[in-house]
Amino acid sequence: METADWLFAPGDGTLPPALAGREPEQAVLSQCLAALAGGRSPPHNVVLVGPRGNGKTALLGWFEEACRKASVQVARVVPSRARTEEALCNALLPTRPLMRLLPRKWSVGEVGKAEWEASSAVARDWVERLIRRCRRTPMAVLVDEAHTLDLQVGQILLNVSQNVRPKAPLVLVLAGTPGLFAHLGKMDASFWDRLGDGLLGIGLLSDAAAREALVEPLREQRVCIDAGALDCVIEQSQRYAYFVQLWGQALWNQRLATGETRLTADHVAAALPTVEMRTTDYYQRRYRELEAQELLPAAAAVAPLFQNGMDATATDGEINTALAASGPESARFAAREHLHRLGYIWCSPGQLPPVVWRPGIPSLTQFVLRQAASA
Repeated sequence: METADWLFAPGDGTLPPALAGREPEQAVLSQCLAALAGGRSPPHNVVLVGPRGNGKTALLGWFEEACRKASVQVARVVPSRARTEEALCNALLPTRPLMRLLPRKWSVGEVGKAEWEASSAVARDWVERLIRRCRRTPMAVLVDEAHTLDLQVGQILLNVSQNVRPKAPLVLVLAGTPGLFAHLGKMDASFWDRLGDGLLGIGLLSDAAAREALVEPLREQRVCIDAGALDCVIEQSQRYAYFVQLWGQALWNQRLATGETRLTADHVAAALPTVEMRTTDYYQRRYRELEAQELLPAAAAVAPLFQNGMDATATDGEINTALAASGPESARFAAREHLHRLGYIWCSPGQLPPVVWRPGIPSLTQFVLRQAASA
C-alpha cells in the first residue's frame, strides 16, 4: 500500500478521508439528490447552519461529488464573486452557449458586459433560460459562507429558487454560520417556514463519530492507535471537527517520522506541541474577533456556563442571567445574538422551548476565561 504524505484535511474545507457523524445530514441531502435524479424538485431547499470548523464546507463537497456521480449539474455561487444580479446569472448559467451569439469583433475584456446585454436578446428573462436548462439537466445550487451573501443578490436567489423549482428540478443548498438566521430573515421573513426537514444544525461531533474520523483513515493505512492515546486525543480535540483533523494529521506526521504502525501515548505527547501551536493561534484569532466587536465582556460572562465538559449546555434564562451586567433586556438580547451570530455560542435550529444553548468550541470559552483572568 502506498503511504500518503497528507492523510487528514484540517481547515481548508477539503472532504476528509472519513466524513463521520453527518449521516442525518447526508440522508436529507441524499433524498434531495434522489428527487433531482428522478426529474423533480425535492419538497424543500436545504440550509446547513452551525459554528465555523464543524464541516459544513466538507459536507457541501460530499454533496457536490454525489451530484456529479448522479449526472446532476452543480452551480457554485461564491458570495464574494456574486455582488450583482449579473454575477449571479453568470454563476447559474454557463457562458459557453452564449459565446457563439456574440459579435466576433468583441475582445475578451468586453465579453462579460456584452454577454449580459446579449442575454436579454436571447431570452427576455434569464430565469426562463434557467428553467429550460434545469429541465434538460437537474441542478443543485450550492452557496457556502451564505451569511456573507449580498442582501439584494440573496433576495434574487431566493426568488429564482421559488420561481424555478415548481417548473424544473432544482435544489438550493445554503451553508453558513449561525448568523445566517438573521441574514436570511432580512431577505425573506417566511423563508424558514418553508424549509421543514431541510433546516439542519451542524455542531460538535459525537464521541463515536470523532473516534471514527480518526481511526478509519489510519486503519485504511494499516495503522492503529492505542485506546488510551485515542481517549486523550478525543478529549484534547473537544470533538470539534477542525481540531480532530488537526490531531489526525499531527499523529500521521508522527507515523511518517517514526515508521511505526502503532500510535501510542508517546506519539500523542510528541504531536501535542504542534497541535497546541495551531489551536492557540486559532483561539487568538477568534479572541481578536470578539475584541474587535466589543464582545469580550459578554463572552467572558457566559463562559463559566460551559465549563462542565464538552456536552455542557445552558438555557435562555441562564444566558440572560450571566449577561445581566450588559444592561437592560435589550442590551442582553443584543449581546447574546452577537455571540450567536459569531458561533461563540449557538442553538441548533428547530428546537421547541426551552432552547438549549451550546458553545461553538468548549475550549474557546476556557481560553477566553484564562485571558480575562490574566488581563
